[in-house]
Amino acid sequence: MKTYKLLVIYFLFCSSFFSTYHLFAQDDLEAALNSTEAGKEKKKEYTSAAFKSTRLINLHNTERLAKGALEYRICHRFGTLNSGAYQFWGLDQAEIRMGFEYGLSDWIHLGVGRSSYQKTYDAFVKAAILRQSNLLPISLVYMGSIAVNTLREVSPDFNGRLAYVNQLIIGSKLNQRISMVLAPTFVHRNLVTEVNDAVSTVALGIGGRFKITKRFTFNAEYIWRMPPEKKSLAFDNYKDAFSIGFDIETGGHVFQLTLSNSRGMFDKAYLVETVGSWGKGDIHFGFNLIRNFTVGGKKKKE
Repeated sequence: MKTYKLLVIYFLFCSSFFSTYHLFAQDDLEAALNSTEAGKEKKKEYTSAAFKSTRLINLHNTERLAKGALEYRICHRFGTLNSGAYQFWGLDQAEIRMGFEYGLSDWIHLGVGRSSYQKTYDAFVKAAILRQSNLLPISLVYMGSIAVNTLREVSPDFNGRLAYVNQLIIGSKLNQRISMVLAPTFVHRNLVTEVNDAVSTVALGIGGRFKITKRFTFNAEYIWRMPPEKKSLAFDNYKDAFSIGFDIETGGHVFQLTLSNSRGMFDKAYLVETVGSWGKGDIHFGFNLIRNFTVGGKKKKE
């Protein structure tokens, strides 16, 4: 599939979401307009705490760190549950990603990380375009990332080690318990290792959280990859990523417990290089530990 076709489809995803969301949000928008027309000025109040972390499980959400906030994130993903007692159902095997994220401003969020999986370094930026408020029912965030695979056997050419992700994240806190996110995504890998594998892929991530208690939430996400025009064994060798998990908030920490068929914890890996199948028991247990700090000023919650 040619790149320009993928880009067209990518933006069609965005358009279709706005059209669909409009059906649900029409009453709220009309109420806001009527209120304005009646001369009742309404002060804009931004929606806060749609999610407990800046990621749902693997997938980025619309949350960002406030200006001057620093976050340390350490993620573990163990082997598959179907590996049996000899591997202690996957606990004898582990991948790890360590990362730092920083709120450059209330609208710009930066992050870097290093994963043992594929010995990959990654960096990303999240920029708020729209923020949900009492006058606007959604948030819209752009996320762009780059990853470099440093395995020795991958490619002698540095450019061939690079992969890029561009993503629009559309999210809404529907009520005090439920938040949803939709993420049309474009992934480009400069080099693929399998014959007939696509260097450019369109994917669509969808997920949500359900707040069980004040400090405990259930999360789920699914990432659908658009099939190529022609049947591709390389495409079929990978699977759509599906993950569930729980967030536990404990003061300055957020502790996440996860189950996923994806082994990688950086964008390119879980979006288009997931090989596990839930039906076959290729499920990885994992956990993420997130610690927030304040750097250079008082932290405020969005």
